[in-house]
Amino acid sequence: MLGANDGIVSTASLVVGVAASGSTAGDVLVAGIAGLVAGALSMAAGEYVSVSSQADTERADLARERSELRQQPAAEEDELAAIYVQRGLETALARTVAQQLMVHDALGAHARDELGFSEMASARPLQAALASAATFSVGAALPILAVVAAPSSAILVVSGVSLVCLVALGGLAARAGGAPAWVGAARVGFWGALAMAITAGVGALFGTTVS
Repeated sequence: MLGANDGIVSTASLVVGVAASGSTAGDVLVAGIAGLVAGALSMAAGEYVSVSSQADTERADLARERSELRQQPAAEEDELAAIYVQRGLETALARTVAQQLMVHDALGAHARDELGFSEMASARPLQAALASAATFSVGAALPILAVVAAPSSAILVVSGVSLVCLVALGGLAARAGGAPAWVGAARVGFWGALAMAITAGVGALFGTTVS
């Protein structure tokens, strides 16, 4: 939902700004498509770099943990047992659990319980990049479709469609997070409207200055 919101706000703002400058419907459409492509690639690249850095950190932590397990297994067992004691197990039981997990999969136990790594949450740069680009593209496609549907009144139609979609997504996101839907809807709607209003003003000012 966050990626789709980004796609809607950035592309709708771009389209509204270009339309307000007095550009033709064709120019507005081209600007919107260019914004979709550039935004999706930017989101993908940024997400890939960010998650790749996270993956590098995870690999470095695992390498250090692997080395410590090889050099001082007893101390690592003590460390694991202490973690389980802090979580509420009795000392003897914590020791038994630590010993059994060390025998079964020492690195996996430390990665999960000491470092907080899990298979489901492990960094996957390519997957994150594709997901970010896809969600952005879906959101960005909405204002572009609005331009195609009503090229002669792009500003009003794009603004209306985009705000409705933003409010709906904001409400759904808030509801999914356990917050009141109207709070998320109002927040996203306000900032989306502000972004489009500012870019429309800039576009109108630029168009007047150029002409």
